[in-house]
Amino acid sequence: MLLQIPRVLDAAQIAAFRARLSGAGWADGKLTAGYQSAQAKHNQQLPENDPVARELGGRVLDALGRSPLFFSAALPRRIYPPLFNRYAGGQSFGLHVDNAIRYDRSGPRSEPVRTDLSATLFLSDPADYDGGELVIQDTYGTQRVKLAAGDLVLYPGNSLHEVTPVTRGERTACFFWMQSLVRDPGQRRELFELDRAIQALTLAAPGHAALVQLTGSYHNLLRRWAEC
Repeated sequence: MLLQIPRVLDAAQIAAFRARLSGAGWADGKLTAGYQSAQAKHNQQLPENDPVARELGGRVLDALGRSPLFFSAALPRRIYPPLFNRYAGGQSFGLHVDNAIRYDRSGPRSEPVRTDLSATLFLSDPADYDGGELVIQDTYGTQRVKLAAGDLVLYPGNSLHEVTPVTRGERTACFFWMQSLVRDPGQRRELFELDRAIQALTLAAPGHAALVQLTGSYHNLLRRWAEC
């Protein structure tokens, strides 16, 4: 399932992020790539332990915590600390699949995170750069994604994807992975669609008797499928 989540960050937050990132300690993006990905990866990235990355990553997590749509779709169990990258001057990231397991070393011990889902939060206005599309190959064909600053795209972690060359301007983004409570993508989609239907019915017919039954079915399915 590929899902766009609008306005994770507002205009003021985007401006503050970009100001902080403009003077940050950017490094070669290959530093955090696996062997195969490193052959195709040409960009800059903030090191994982960079204080600016830690600060802004925390702000991204706070914003996601206020997004019911994100939680409904992802059902996150663990979120890998958000990272930041930028592309300019023809840089790109060729076709690749993300590592299945990432190790979160931000705490006192290294914790594995299974990358069920990937996310990209766009921080640059699409009018400010050419190219830089996130191209994702999924079961519905090839999707080309280039969103407004502050919008996020959520997509399966096992998807083949790439970032096309940025031929004008600069594309800056935040990206991260998460392990879902529900490993199976089909089950996760069914839960998401049921949850959205419950929310729509709650708005259209508050107090409808079917809401109790539907909500019960949702939680019984989640109880059956969740890995805690």
